[in-house]
Amino acid sequence: MEKYAIGMDFGSDSVRALLVNTVTGEELATAVHYYARWKEGKYCKPSENQFRQHPLDYIEGIENTIKSVVTQISAEVVNNIVGIGIDTTGSTPVAVDKTGTPLALLNGFEENPNAMFVLWKDHTGIKEADKINELCKKWDIDYSQYEGGIYSSEWFWSKILHVSRTDDAVLKNAYSWVEHCDWVPFLLTGGTDISQMKRSRCAAGHKALWHESFGGLPPNEFFVALDPVLDGLKDRLFSETYTSDVPAGTLSEEWAKKLGLPTSVVVAVGAFDAHMGAVGVNIEPYFLTKIMGTSTCDILVAPKNKEEHLVKGICGQVDGSVVPDMLGLEAGQSAFGDIYAWYNRLLAWPLKELIGNSLLIDEVTKTKLIEEALDNLIPKLTEAASKEPIGASGELALDWMNGRRTPDANQNLKGVISGINLGSTSPKVFRALVEASCFGAKKIVDRFINEGIPIKGVIAIGGIAQKSPFIMQMMADVLNMPIKVVKSEQACALGAAIFGAVAANTYKDTFEAMNAMGSPFEKVYEPIMENVPNYQKVYENYSDFAVIIEKYIMKNS
Repeated sequence: MEKYAIGMDFGSDSVRALLVNTVTGEELATAVHYYARWKEGKYCKPSENQFRQHPLDYIEGIENTIKSVVTQISAEVVNNIVGIGIDTTGSTPVAVDKTGTPLALLNGFEENPNAMFVLWKDHTGIKEADKINELCKKWDIDYSQYEGGIYSSEWFWSKILHVSRTDDAVLKNAYSWVEHCDWVPFLLTGGTDISQMKRSRCAAGHKALWHESFGGLPPNEFFVALDPVLDGLKDRLFSETYTSDVPAGTLSEEWAKKLGLPTSVVVAVGAFDAHMGAVGVNIEPYFLTKIMGTSTCDILVAPKNKEEHLVKGICGQVDGSVVPDMLGLEAGQSAFGDIYAWYNRLLAWPLKELIGNSLLIDEVTKTKLIEEALDNLIPKLTEAASKEPIGASGELALDWMNGRRTPDANQNLKGVISGINLGSTSPKVFRALVEASCFGAKKIVDRFINEGIPIKGVIAIGGIAQKSPFIMQMMADVLNMPIKVVKSEQACALGAAIFGAVAANTYKDTFEAMNAMGSPFEKVYEPIMENVPNYQKVYENYSDFAVIIEKYIMKNS
């Protein structure tokens, strides 16, 4: 009897559910739910780097996507679903009470952004991150050493400290804090005691300063020195962590009934989306897997050595964060697709305003005309930009629109477009932005190589990888490496399904499951050798310019 697993992938804008045949890896059914409150822009202040998500968006997403998947399959298949895996963005923590309920679901906190999930790209904790880095360098042990040596405002403790400092009500009522990827399995298995929650090794190690050599988290004295508002919180968090091949439990009766699934379904311990995406593509040692979405997350696995080699300036290195019994290393860019989306919004404003207020056409025509223009904006820009020479006519950009994640996290940084002249056009500027995003990717590859970590190849996942030959060919040329593009459109959800299958004992280990269920590749971009030296020249200009601008920004921040 064939068995099936569901992978749930919670992204920045939506959640996807994917049903997979555990024997063949065939993707049988899928559904997507876009977060309603997030879509309205609620609880977010982009100009202040505040991005929050309401837990109800996640709960509604779970119900809608899995119910939709169930309607697409037979009762026999439903009865043979054995596991569910969960991946989410991260670090995306939330304050909870003793039962593990997010404060935003309690009376009095329903509309308080500080009681909601603090999304990965929320940078309101920049000052708190600076304080953490300062203390780590002064302490007897540098607790940031396994997280690249620089702690980021995108991560667990920066966000907790910022909210605790700015909201007395949340501080008073927050018994503990949990990551999104830990909360969803806890919710689905009917958890009611936060002390029983199984915490993700991936989330804890990469974002929360957890490491086995420390005996878990840093001591309470460290957090008190950071700020007394954190006194005692460590004891209400966790010391043990779990890899995603471990069951968090089985589906509770309440959720089984809601979703139309058996209570025997095993729910795996959660992890972050990029790490599970790497599993979905059957990652191999020293192959860099790039998850290319609103940001990028670059994942690499390496065999464990007796003495762990520390890599400076990345997002962390954690035993078992990707594949159990292998070292997982993470890097990435804070903005990638977000850069193109920003430029699209910039150019769309006059279209919306001028056409929207025109007296020459009726409202229906206005709406259709605006929709048509917006749908074609990026494709037309791409077509025109591809005809421009490398480096265009001197336009040069830095890809720091949402700060810099790696190498060397610095969320104080801002994006820059330079070299503007009277001949600059929208396509030339767009080309400069695409080049900058590719150069940012090369900085990460260069850092790994310079730190003694070989890169044997590059694997690309995500909508950009599958839909933009222009960007992918440029990336291959800039990196001077072939890039394999994954066939599955939902590699992260597929990786989650793989872990759901392993947690349900369908396979003896993750490697066996990956070999059976992992996605094949659909295309390979080979570098165009005549372009490589030309991009290298512009990359050197980018690198020199980045040093100058970083000094300027930090001097004036």
